[in-house]
Amino acid sequence: SEVLMKRLYVICFSLLFTANPAISQQPSYDLLIKNGRVLDGTGNPWFYADVAVKDGKIAAIGKLDGARATRTIDAKGQYVVPGFIDIHSHADNGLAEAKTQTAPNKIMQGITTVVVNQDGRSPNWPIAKQKQTYEKQRIGVNAVLLVGHGTVRQMAMKGDFRRPATQQEIEEMKKLVKQGMEEGAYGMSAGLEYVPGRWSEPEEVIELAKVLAPYNGFYISHQRSEGREPLWKVASDPTPSVDMLQAVQETIEIGRRAGITVVCSHLKAKGASYWGSSYAATRLIKEARDQGIAVYADQYPYPTTGTDGETVLIPQWALVDEGVDPGGQLAQLARSNPERLKSNFAKRMENEELRKKIRNDIANEIDRRGGASNIIIYEFPDRSYVEQSLAQIAARFDEDPVSTAIRIQLTGFNRPGGARMRGFSLSEYDIEHIMQQEFTATCTDAYTVALGDGVPHPRHYGSYPRKIQHYVFQRGVISLPFAIRSMTSLPAQIIGLKDRGLLKEGYWADITIFDEEKIADKSTYTNPHQYPEGIPYVLVNGQFVVDDGKMTGKLPGKVLTPNKSSSGQTPVRK
Repeated sequence: SEVLMKRLYVICFSLLFTANPAISQQPSYDLLIKNGRVLDGTGNPWFYADVAVKDGKIAAIGKLDGARATRTIDAKGQYVVPGFIDIHSHADNGLAEAKTQTAPNKIMQGITTVVVNQDGRSPNWPIAKQKQTYEKQRIGVNAVLLVGHGTVRQMAMKGDFRRPATQQEIEEMKKLVKQGMEEGAYGMSAGLEYVPGRWSEPEEVIELAKVLAPYNGFYISHQRSEGREPLWKVASDPTPSVDMLQAVQETIEIGRRAGITVVCSHLKAKGASYWGSSYAATRLIKEARDQGIAVYADQYPYPTTGTDGETVLIPQWALVDEGVDPGGQLAQLARSNPERLKSNFAKRMENEELRKKIRNDIANEIDRRGGASNIIIYEFPDRSYVEQSLAQIAARFDEDPVSTAIRIQLTGFNRPGGARMRGFSLSEYDIEHIMQQEFTATCTDAYTVALGDGVPHPRHYGSYPRKIQHYVFQRGVISLPFAIRSMTSLPAQIIGLKDRGLLKEGYWADITIFDEEKIADKSTYTNPHQYPEGIPYVLVNGQFVVDDGKMTGKLPGKVLTPNKSSSGQTPVRK
């Protein structure tokens, strides 16, 4: 009978293990990844090994012949690496939305942990509320939370933030930073080129950074400038400002005075006449590190920035109503009365003095965006302009590029600039030089997006596979172990993660598997919504978020906090 057969099967199975103790002693795992080329994240060369996962953690690495597992993957010919850590991510709002809580564009490129609330913005303040939101609805990747300098600055100063803070306001900010750290933040971010951080003085930021020290927190900054001058400054603006090298020096000084780890985020040398200055910037960082200051950098591997995605060569003041603050009216006019942008501009061009001022501002902006040959038009009423450079269009009309920029504004769409264009404002030799530094981590500087939403920078989909394919395999700028270290153990070291960033027994099983022959970023500037290829498996805390190249929809991510380790034990914080 069926019952008798089942009993017989149990007896035989028991006798088999009794007769062969070796079999009964073999461990059983949840997952066994066999025959892979293991790059453990340290920067050491790859080695052949099996990787076993049990209860969300890496249980064993080595030659695991005969080991049993619920599931086995043959990774022959593929690389098995730690899950990538995105140290500068804007996934915060996206993780709180149902359609992007899986972080699709992150996990498909192998990212398993994101560091959010960047550029001084904590959009879901307080930190405790943001943490609760993620934990309640669940998320697809691990998240590290930061306190936003700009957020606490606005809370302390209300709407009156276009000035240095008083000592009383700084004291209020310090209380808010401490609150965020107590609630589970790993550190503080700043956006010193943006509103409201651009009006802060270095001493204010230093005072707040000192609050991080008892928590062993780190500071990460979008610095005051990324080129010869800040993004907000036009040639005709007499407001004093700093260049990228002075901005790096400020970040170093914050690290020195506060005694904490600091990061120069998405380090770059922006603007054609500023190319090559990355060599001076990295020298400053190296010298500071030699002095014992823990200074790092991060970088996304593209020659164009996010702001270049909506490049506007016309100064804002020339588009808005006379005597009105451009920052307050430009966006409002673009939405409600875009025709007035053209009429305001045309009126000012009739004034000889203003026309000269406008042309000078445009010339400066063209240089900052990489020069006329590196500014590409992607949307314009006349389709013959599309995917042509400003220099090519200028040559067609036998005019200088400044005149062409004016032509595009007057004859184009009713929008600032008259067209959608992108400036390739970075040089490859700066990108490669920064990438080769041992203190440079990899990042995306990207939001969490769903397919088809907007026109994002390709880095949203391709940062990590692009660095591997283009800069490792194609150009040989860095080695593969060096690249993987910049994506895994280096950011883990900067953040202070003790059980992630390496393939090591006892560490959480955040794992990415990729194929050297197939890995490729597919996202482009004209068609950005494309997932990369060649990354068939991604695990977060031992669960597949990408399985055989497809998203599983699982939400195994954790909100990581320094106050408690993942095991629930309180670590020592020096």
